[in-house]
Amino acid sequence: MSRSFDFVVIGAGIAGASAAYELQARGRTLLVEREPLPGHHTTGRSAAFLVESYGNAVVQRLTRGSRRFLEDPPEGFASHPILEPRPVLWIARSDQVQRLHASTRQAIESGAKLDAVDPARALSLCPVLRDGYVSAAVIEPDARHIDVAGLLDAFLRGFRARGGELRTRAEVSGLRPQRGSWQVVAGAEQVSAGAVVNAAGAWADQLGQLAGAVQIGLEPLRRTAITFDPPAGAQIDRWPCLIDADEDFYLKPEGAQLLASPCDETPFPPCDVTPDDLEVALAADRVMAATTLELRHIRRRWAGLRSFVADRAPVIGPDPQRPGFFWLAGQGGFGIMTSPAAAACAAGLVVDGRIPDELTRLGLDAAELGPDRLGI
Repeated sequence: MSRSFDFVVIGAGIAGASAAYELQARGRTLLVEREPLPGHHTTGRSAAFLVESYGNAVVQRLTRGSRRFLEDPPEGFASHPILEPRPVLWIARSDQVQRLHASTRQAIESGAKLDAVDPARALSLCPVLRDGYVSAAVIEPDARHIDVAGLLDAFLRGFRARGGELRTRAEVSGLRPQRGSWQVVAGAEQVSAGAVVNAAGAWADQLGQLAGAVQIGLEPLRRTAITFDPPAGAQIDRWPCLIDADEDFYLKPEGAQLLASPCDETPFPPCDVTPDDLEVALAADRVMAATTLELRHIRRRWAGLRSFVADRAPVIGPDPQRPGFFWLAGQGGFGIMTSPAAAACAAGLVVDGRIPDELTRLGLDAAELGPDRLGI
């Protein structure tokens, strides 16, 4: 006979790990991952930071809902702080000023704290900015760098400490509803569960198809990143994260090196994606156009898949065609910083049929998260 669980979560990246952590507090949970290690794909390739001015209004609410957990996690959750101070400096050329002002107004209306700074102040905060490049700038002083590996590890350790089971090398090959439960074939084992949570990242639509669920129109997009050495003697630990107003590139300290991305969004099928030489060169060109940095040697290059649906908000909620099948997908480039609130929303909808009160007070609504909103 197959073993029985209350919940099966598919995908052990940050979305699945955080959801499993929350669900294990409410019932017996199995977390399954097809790769040898959790977080192999997008989570393990993310250079995440907590930025309340990033994304649309739904994303910004989820970020604010996650902040308290990340700043002050439960006792024993992590062995060291998950966050460290790292202001974000949004910069605009003369042709980008109006767009920066518009996005700033929207973010402030959504609750983000942003302060305008003049070009001279921007240069003092990031001394490698090219003189005359910046016409306007806005700083988010309360932004934070996130220890992605530490956060994923903490969710997984907490999940196990609560009695949860993790199975790796367990690709899901069967998903079938049967008499009020789900039969799940993962690796060589078949289990049953009252509810299944689809947290399969770029593969979420494929998993939904296997379950006979709706297709949410998930589009994986490749994002490239590089690291390189800073100028000799530069105190980069004091630099902010620099983001172009149109998100044409970003630049941030990453340990003893600098990390940059051209913010590329190339449609790509779900796979173990690798960086493209053209995007690597584009990252270097955009950084050198905006700054006095010279990228003589790229230390490391990599790519990951950021998955979005049409409105660029996450999909969290029950499938309209398959009772007991729940979505936790479409986290784009904000899945790390929104993971505590997204997981709490998912667990609340799975167990109670509603979002927790502390998150609804931030303006989060099940209707703006669920797959029904996509008109599919």
